[in-house]
Amino acid sequence: MSEERRLDVLRAIVEDYVATQEPVGSRALVDRHHLGVSPATIRNDMAALEDEGYITQPHTSAGRIPTDKGYRMFVDRLATVKAMSPAERRAIETFLAEALDVDDVVRRSVKVLAQLTNQVAIVQYPSLTRSTVRHVEVVALDGARVLLVVITSSGRVEQRIVELVETPSEDLLSDLRGRLVRATVGQRLPEAALRLAELIDGVDPRDRPIVTSIVTTLSHTLSGERSEERIAVGGTANLARFGADFDTAIRPVLEALEEQVVLLKLLGEATRGPGDAAQVRIGMETGHDGLSGTAVVSSGYGSDAEILARLGTVGPTRMDYPGTMAAVSAVARYVGRILADG
Repeated sequence: MSEERRLDVLRAIVEDYVATQEPVGSRALVDRHHLGVSPATIRNDMAALEDEGYITQPHTSAGRIPTDKGYRMFVDRLATVKAMSPAERRAIETFLAEALDVDDVVRRSVKVLAQLTNQVAIVQYPSLTRSTVRHVEVVALDGARVLLVVITSSGRVEQRIVELVETPSEDLLSDLRGRLVRATVGQRLPEAALRLAELIDGVDPRDRPIVTSIVTTLSHTLSGERSEERIAVGGTANLARFGADFDTAIRPVLEALEEQVVLLKLLGEATRGPGDAAQVRIGMETGHDGLSGTAVVSSGYGSDAEILARLGTVGPTRMDYPGTMAAVSAVARYVGRILADG
């Protein structure tokens, strides 16, 4: 019972400190929370939590603040992810659904995530090397030209016009279209590019020049569309909202956010966990000295079978963890759904 009460005290300290940005004293806990015990008992619990490294006293005042260990305990055992309101969910879905293409989806995701959390939002572009071919089309144009269209599972659409040595017959294009679909659809882009080479040997020698031009162009399109591990960042101005104690750490945070390798490492190997739970790394768990005063909340997006990329937020350790985890999970879920729907 004593351990449960101490955890309740820790939860109250974290929630109050996040809300007020001021060290929390025992009297404030008594006044704001119905803990059912005396101030003396709460002081004893606070002393025990301090001895165990979950809270600390920043000044000589009686107030305490959570440590990284305390935040970790809060996230792992105490935090309940806030349910987003129907209006919030509709706003996210509507805003993202209006995107014109994959790049627009990423831009909108960064914007809405930064607005929802008042933190720095980071969104990785879908990894094309992990994408699969969803559809291939060959369309006859005027003269000896055809249009190649490739749609990937990440929602990206690539189009190429191929100049041929002669005008292909509709029968040839129909046959080739079927061969291309069988060889590539459902395959990851690098594997699909390799499988295309086998098609050339299986056609009539008279049609080989035409088939070679089309297959070569398609192969270059698939193998050339490798992920550049691009990252979009938004909401850096939100760093200024977190009070004077965080201002001293803004410069190293900004410097870290300028390094793309650091951003990719921050997002980590985020996956879609049970219930699409977001992953949280606090303080030195980020693996970067300049970010020791921050926490990163991240999630993979895509489908259960195929994680296309990751997104998340960076903010002070003194953040609204339940709200941030809910926002990150919701945006990841909607981005994955929109890309899956094409």
